[in-house]
Amino acid sequence: MEPTRDRAWETLTRHTKSEALRRHALAVEAAVRAYARQFGEDEERWAVVALLHDFDYEIHPTLDKHPQDGAAILRDEGYPEDVIEAILSHANHLDLPRDTPLKRTLFACDELSGFVHACGLVRPDGIDTLEPKSVRKKLKQPSFASGVSRDDVYEGAELLRVDLNDHIAFVIAALRPIAPELGLRTAATADA
Repeated sequence: MEPTRDRAWETLTRHTKSEALRRHALAVEAAVRAYARQFGEDEERWAVVALLHDFDYEIHPTLDKHPQDGAAILRDEGYPEDVIEAILSHANHLDLPRDTPLKRTLFACDELSGFVHACGLVRPDGIDTLEPKSVRKKLKQPSFASGVSRDDVYEGAELLRVDLNDHIAFVIAALRPIAPELGLRTAATADA
């Protein structure tokens, strides 16, 4: 069975009821898909991995179960092993190699997408005018979005071999078109 974005969305929404987790999946999908396009990779397959990377977090919210117990669910549903391996590789506690562009990209976009989203939530115009400088300033505030691993954000840029400012700018640009789906204000909604 060849996975599709529609099937991945159906799997995600069947297992994830939290709007915040669904929005996180959409944000990571947008960033990973944009990198797939830039790298000339399979956007659909990369989108599937990004959408599903935390699909089991609601039912397995602890490191002894997430994402490894979710992998069994995906296998039962017929998802290919390369998709499952990429999902497993985003979890530091599993110590799996990030030996493909997809694995490195998923890891690099996961925490940063969540952090950029959080930055957009506290700004009057969402992410319309968000710049890397503002994101970096927030990264230095441990109390802001405290659940986001700063080490993972920095390591992700290193894995992709991109400057952190460039990586942040890239993720911001990927999230801007879907800002309303992420619950972020835009200049149009800020003026209304």
